[in-house]
Amino acid sequence: MEPLHEFLIDEENVYSGALSCRGCGWALLVRHLSSILGKETVYVLPASCFSIISGPYPLNELKGSVVHTLFAAAPATATGIRATLDRNGDTDAHVVVLAGDGGTFDIGFQSMSGAATRGENIIYVCNNNGAYMNTGIQTSTATPYGAVTTTNPLSSIKNNWPKDLMGIIAAHNIQYAATASLAFMDDFRRKINRAKELKGFRFLMVDGPCPPGHKTEPEMSISVARMAVETNSFPLFEVERRDYKINHFPEKKIPVEECMKLQGRYRHLFKNGSKDIIEDIQKFTDDNWKRLNDLAKNSNQN
Repeated sequence: MEPLHEFLIDEENVYSGALSCRGCGWALLVRHLSSILGKETVYVLPASCFSIISGPYPLNELKGSVVHTLFAAAPATATGIRATLDRNGDTDAHVVVLAGDGGTFDIGFQSMSGAATRGENIIYVCNNNGAYMNTGIQTSTATPYGAVTTTNPLSSIKNNWPKDLMGIIAAHNIQYAATASLAFMDDFRRKINRAKELKGFRFLMVDGPCPPGHKTEPEMSISVARMAVETNSFPLFEVERRDYKINHFPEKKIPVEECMKLQGRYRHLFKNGSKDIIEDIQKFTDDNWKRLNDLAKNSNQN
């Protein structure tokens, strides 16, 4: 893996200032993404935190074209923009969807699956912060088991497991899919560059720190994201044509509760002595890590 110093930003493609919350991962994500893709990129935004952060018309945080669209329609909108650019001979410009987990796992899932199946030449970036943060921290199918949201209050915590979206998107046999973390910036930028090199449907899912939703202090965002990777709660891997490759192996096994303790959305589990739920989450994490290793091992053998 290339050293971080090779990934320093040499051209800022965002303007100073943003409407994000303090400690929000979106602003950092887009800063680095746009520095690699360039000013000719067209960004398609469904309803999400970033549709607010980027600025209401006529404001625009990005030095590129921004198209706001409906919650469920971002991949379809991106498909039309891609076709128009190609028809006009502008085949080098990138078309990028910037969506949250609500617009990816749930409301936008059908149009995303359609675009992936067709192999549309777009880059889809999901900032996965585990809930509908922009509209009040409601549960999505990306919300972790055991977490509290405004639609799953303390008396009714999230009691099912998040959707395996990476497994679902890999099953579409797309060109490239990968997870990324803002706490591992060299890996993150390498994966953006890899997606930039390829054609067809490319998918990146980024662990999105959200202080209001995760109930953390703003200065803890990167530390929490790093701990999510080190506990295997959010493993870093990539898939090319269903061939899996793990990008980071923690040096030692850290219990997943060490990451959960940093987030107020799990505070009730430790106050109420919900040891069984914490053990279930650890087992789920361990099983998922083992399955991922098996997939990578089988990929290397083929």
